[in-house]
Amino acid sequence: MTENNFKSGYVSVIGRPNVGKSTLLNAIIGEKISAISSKPQTTRQNITFIHTDEDAQIIFLDTPGIQKPKNKLGEFMLTESKEGIEDSDVITYIVDTSKKIGRAERSIIDILKEYKGKLPIILLINKVDTIRKDELLEIISMYAEEEIFDDIIPISAMKNDGVDIYLETLKKFLKPGPMYYPEDMITDKNERFIVAEIIREKGLIYLNEEVPHGLAISIEKFKKREDKNMYDIDANIYVERDTHKGILIGKNGSMLKRIGTEAREEAERLLDAKVNLQIWVKVEKNWRDRDNLVKRFGYDK
Repeated sequence: MTENNFKSGYVSVIGRPNVGKSTLLNAIIGEKISAISSKPQTTRQNITFIHTDEDAQIIFLDTPGIQKPKNKLGEFMLTESKEGIEDSDVITYIVDTSKKIGRAERSIIDILKEYKGKLPIILLINKVDTIRKDELLEIISMYAEEEIFDDIIPISAMKNDGVDIYLETLKKFLKPGPMYYPEDMITDKNERFIVAEIIREKGLIYLNEEVPHGLAISIEKFKKREDKNMYDIDANIYVERDTHKGILIGKNGSMLKRIGTEAREEAERLLDAKVNLQIWVKVEKNWRDRDNLVKRFGYDK
């Protein structure tokens, strides 16, 4: 590696909710950092992923899914997405294999048109393992007609197909630059944040309807024991209603036990240590509409 040909830069990854942004980035990094589920609003704030190889350091900004805000948390998420675009050298827009450009996609494309000619814009069509080749060609043609994309790449983030092509394409658009982060660093988020995301993800996966969107996780204790390879972690899960608390705990505590067990096992893999995880469920009514609580739960500048 020589200083002259090493490239670096920031890449914002945007799209509507549930198109596979976090799945793609976790695949690139090889570690799970963002929560992943099929529920909208899974990613709530910009998360930095750092990919370093001998040619380049690519710093990805995983942004919340772009949609019309319904509360204070939604306003924060939309601001995060837009700031992610402003802070980037290349924009990556991810869509799925829908055969029509819907209202949500149209509003994002309208935002992207403001950056045409200012920043390179790469379109990734994700989940291509689920469709036929002739269908894919139709989708590529549909987006090409928008005339704002510098490249269109079909991928399957779940199967890690096309991801190498995407990374090589990014390098073409990045400029020579320094290594901003140590080469073994994969995110700017600490282990405490990632454990909170793991707990929230389990709630997103197992809880139905409106309950998951009102979950907030607060890590109250995160301490490694001096005498053994073990962490003691205490966490509060906040919900917006008393009825949601009952659903989250489940019959005889069964749901909370399931979430806690799976979160503990994943935290142990992350930390490469035993974990003593204690979780409590608390109610903060309509916290997503209360500025002070949105900030308290970490959704703040």
